Amino acid sequence: MFSTRKAVTGGFFECAFIIQGFAACMTLDILTYDPGIVCDSAREYARHVTKRVLDSWDEGADLVLLPEFLWMGLEPHTPDEPEGSALERVAWLFREDLLPWLRAALARPGKAVVLGTCPCAVEGGIRNRAVIFHDGKETHQDKLHLTPWEKEFTPGGSVRLWEFGGLLVAVIICLDIEIPELAARLRGLGVDLILCPSATETILGVERVDRCASARAVELGCFVAVAHLTGRARSDLIDENVGRAAFYQPSQHVFRHTPRWIEGPVHDSGCHALRVTVDKEALKKMRRMRAETNPSLLGKDLAGLSRDIPVECAR
Repeated sequence: MFSTRKAVTGGFFECAFIIQGFAACMTLDILTYDPGIVCDSAREYARHVTKRVLDSWDEGADLVLLPEFLWMGLEPHTPDEPEGSALERVAWLFREDLLPWLRAALARPGKAVVLGTCPCAVEGGIRNRAVIFHDGKETHQDKLHLTPWEKEFTPGGSVRLWEFGGLLVAVIICLDIEIPELAARLRGLGVDLILCPSATETILGVERVDRCASARAVELGCFVAVAHLTGRARSDLIDENVGRAAFYQPSQHVFRHTPRWIEGPVHDSGCHALRVTVDKEALKKMRRMRAETNPSLLGKDLAGLSRDIPVECAR
């Protein structure tokens, strides 16, 4: 069995992972979620989310992706105390009441879940944070670029890379997937899978996120999955949501006989699922094919990130 251990910290990227022998393919469930589901309490809402994850795992999924702002569906169930904004109350409720319960409920070796995102109070502000459980461990990813509707949030400062099932994974949240400069920072790091929780109220937002996710799959030579929020909620931040589940693969020879983009129908309500297979061996084979035109193999130098490429304007 091949085994290596690597840890990298500091700077813009944080990375800690162990790579061992794993199965050739991984099963990924991409779940949309409707935060307007009828629940009597915050704990019932959390049980509904947890049941979807556990059902996916029990039915064969290794990894589950849920949408951005899923936990803003808690807003109608927040207590009057402590005082504060809706974001602060949701952040407090999630941290103090639900997160310890979720840790226990979703601690399963060999399984992983990106639990959508939730407001998280930190020193100096509130982050839009994705909580991640994998192999009994916990990490998180903060959103780096904020929309005009996220004025109460503060941006995160780094991308955290983590390993699961032999894949190097990055969680890139909604607008972040639309920023090519961020994708350029990932070039050459060997990222295998990008998971994108997203929430948007229009088809145009769905298109922006999904079209950019497809571009990331091509330029970085990796798999990209997108899970959108759907439905209506009693929350000013996520009052209306449309979206779908989507999955993208590189447009390279090794993937020629498989669908390179899979996009489910766009929904304005309900909870929906897309199951896909992540073929790790195909990705390795693609990276060995150096004679094929493949932008992901250029590296930072040839891609122009480490050399000066002037822009000349002829008028």
